[in-house]
Amino acid sequence: GTSRVISLPQAADATLDTLRSAYRRPQSIPFPKENPYTTAKAELGKKLYFETRLSASGSQSCASCHNPGLAWGDGLARGVGHNMGVLGRRSPTIINGAFGQIFMWDSRFASLEEQAIGPILSGAEMNLTADEAITRIKGIPQYKSLFEAAFPKEDISLKAIGMAIATFERSVVSDTAPFDRWIEGDDSAISESAKKGFVLFNTKANCAACHSGWNFTDDSSHDIGLPSADIGRGKFLPDVDKLQFAFKTPGLREITRRAPYMHDGSLLTLDAVIEHYDHAGLNRPSRSDAIQPLKLTAQDRTDLLAFLSSISADSAPTVIPSLPR
Repeated sequence: GTSRVISLPQAADATLDTLRSAYRRPQSIPFPKENPYTTAKAELGKKLYFETRLSASGSQSCASCHNPGLAWGDGLARGVGHNMGVLGRRSPTIINGAFGQIFMWDSRFASLEEQAIGPILSGAEMNLTADEAITRIKGIPQYKSLFEAAFPKEDISLKAIGMAIATFERSVVSDTAPFDRWIEGDDSAISESAKKGFVLFNTKANCAACHSGWNFTDDSSHDIGLPSADIGRGKFLPDVDKLQFAFKTPGLREITRRAPYMHDGSLLTLDAVIEHYDHAGLNRPSRSDAIQPLKLTAQDRTDLLAFLSSISADSAPTVIPSLPR
């Protein structure tokens, strides 16, 4: 179960059809009962998110791969880890992670708390042991008071580090976009082309088969026919045919700022993404049944791009915190 705190902009009273109401922004951010929101925890989590001393090299933090200036990604086709090693997959955005049900491209983590700790302990990424991570944080005096405020009567632990970072990450929510204003009844908020693109998104283009709801994801895994040796979710479920080459459906908020695309960064532009779906990619047994040739016209593609542009917002800059010395 979840408790809901931190108010988001309230939905305006408006009469909307069923389709449009399915995309209305939520009114609050969900936080799990086992890790409820507190200001002290979020402030601690923000410092830890930018804390480079949580990496073996002392030069990497969560923000290295999930940079607020790059729509909380890194702008690279594939992430860079310990000793500048190139990782196997692209760094996904953390935007709207509070609303997620599964995490990582292969869906191997069930919570943001797990996800927050995973890269710290990964030899390929930040490359710290649990003991070293705790020792380093305990060795910085100011963190003691920050942890006491966030976790009263608890010792500094890896679990608490993960809970604090996850709390901060849940506060990273996409701002109101032109599309949201249109959903709430402002008919002039988006172009006529974008409106047609929204209809295409839900009909002929079949995007909504996987990119559904206000965050544009079904929080599931699918093979979309990309040529790749990476079997994704199939590594954990080798006997499930449809999960071979399957990867998590990413949400689409701020999508125009998140190139390159796909789990391996193999598609450089949204035009290329639409082209891929139009031709349905590789036809193999694991490919999702929702992936079929679309026969889009040039105008269809233009309208889809206009719609996708309408779901990005002008977000306020993120203030980088001062870290304890």
